[in-house]
Amino acid sequence: QVQLVESGGGLVQPGGSLKLSCAASGNMNDINVMGWYRRAPGKQRELVARMNMESGGILNYGDSVKGRFTISSDNAKNTLYLQMNSLKPEDTAVYYCAAFGWRNYWGQGTQVTVSS
Repeated sequence: QVQLVESGGGLVQPGGSLKLSCAASGNMNDINVMGWYRRAPGKQRELVARMNMESGGILNYGDSVKGRFTISSDNAKNTLYLQMNSLKPEDTAVYYCAAFGWRNYWGQGTQVTVSS
């Protein structure tokens, strides 16, 4: 079992920045990919960014966040990060951390609201 706990969400003005964290615990041995997804009100869940935890390589970013968001990890701390810059109102969503291996795991999500 793997547990994922997101933090760092909140209210930010357009153009501002936030950094999300995802603390992972449990048996991470079979986890090879981790990522961030989001679900905006009335919309389907969409990919934000994913990375390969073994190689540290970035797999992909969602088109709407390329050049503004950066995914990273600290494997020693079993923590995944999402640095979000130049935030827009359309980035408002619940952001979820996910871990993929033999099973898929999801966190509870953290709310990000971009509004003036």
